[in-house]
Amino acid sequence: MISWRDVVVSFSGVTVVGPVSLTVGDGEWVGLIGPNGAGKSTLLKAAVGIVAHQGSVDLGGRERRAGADIAWMPQRPLLPDEMTVANYVLLGRTPHLGYVGSERSHDLESVGRAISRLDLIALSDRPLSTLSGGEAQRAVLARALAQEAPVLLLDEPTSSLDIGHALEVLEILDELRRHEGLTVITALHDLTLAGRFADRLVLLDKGQVAAEGSASEVLTEGTLIPSYGAGIRVVTNGDGPTVIPTRKQSD
Repeated sequence: MISWRDVVVSFSGVTVVGPVSLTVGDGEWVGLIGPNGAGKSTLLKAAVGIVAHQGSVDLGGRERRAGADIAWMPQRPLLPDEMTVANYVLLGRTPHLGYVGSERSHDLESVGRAISRLDLIALSDRPLSTLSGGEAQRAVLARALAQEAPVLLLDEPTSSLDIGHALEVLEILDELRRHEGLTVITALHDLTLAGRFADRLVLLDKGQVAAEGSASEVLTEGTLIPSYGAGIRVVTNGDGPTVIPTRKQSD
């Protein structure tokens, strides 16, 4: 469980997020959606402690262990050029290494599982600088999974991925959530994918919660167009709402 309580983030005296109050239950998947600049990434960064904020973020009253209770996947991670994929994923175990600082068998097993789940075995000895954008994205997610934290905060986890790998990654996250009780919060630009996987969607606009609910409640033209502008059509079928971009008609 994770809760944002009256969280406000300001930069140079200008409020960019908040006040926002949001609670995500144990094992729940919440998708943060909204146009560019709506505050999705900033809200996640407030929980990680990367940006200063007013209000509070807590884990259901539990004392938070630095780096161990929340796994964070940033949208633009720092990737050391010469580091191999395996060593990069191993960084996800850093909060668990203790004072000795050397990995144990469980740490290596966690890294191996994450690399396997993200289809990175063949790339494990490759330097990060040699990866494609999609391969690098999977390595970043593998590092987050290797951390084995109960809460996953993922900022655009499918960016740079083709549709096949994007679906595969989201299916992996869903399997982990269902079988291991992980709490997942993802910021996603793909509204249709967000609606397919998340239990609940939260639409942010200008730093405020504009709508919240199931995919069928939030992914409607009446809800989306005020935030995103014209050029949206929503079609509902057996899989749920599908959001289709439309062009303006030429004169």
